[in-house]
Amino acid sequence: MAEPVETFPNPEPARDYEIVIRCPEFTSMCPKTGLPDFGEIRITYVPDARCIELKALKYYLLGFRDRGVFYERLTNQILDDLVAACAPRRMVVVGDFSARGGITTTVTARYRQPGSEAPTGPASAPPESAP
Repeated sequence: MAEPVETFPNPEPARDYEIVIRCPEFTSMCPKTGLPDFGEIRITYVPDARCIELKALKYYLLGFRDRGVFYERLTNQILDDLVAACAPRRMVVVGDFSARGGITTTVTARYRQPGSEAPTGPASAPPESAP
């Protein structure tokens, strides 16, 4: 089981603003070979009442280091766990994984709070991939 993700009160809950978090040295384990997988996890969210505490997030993400999990499940699990922890207005989690066998994989999972309006402007754009 993953470490719980702590949160703290949003200092500006009346305002829509975007928080972007990057974990460029993310590691997990291939469930088929047991070998390490490397990649970057990008989290972009508009908080509601709670924000994600970064030290707790770091330890949560480290919990994947020794878990055999496919990229698709991993990215969706991170989204599900973070939405459960902070109930954001909107959140996008991108798993951008390094080449393995000559193939790179990017998985994007999205959440929008029921009843929230569609995003507009720069906040609606997906996080950019590194060149």
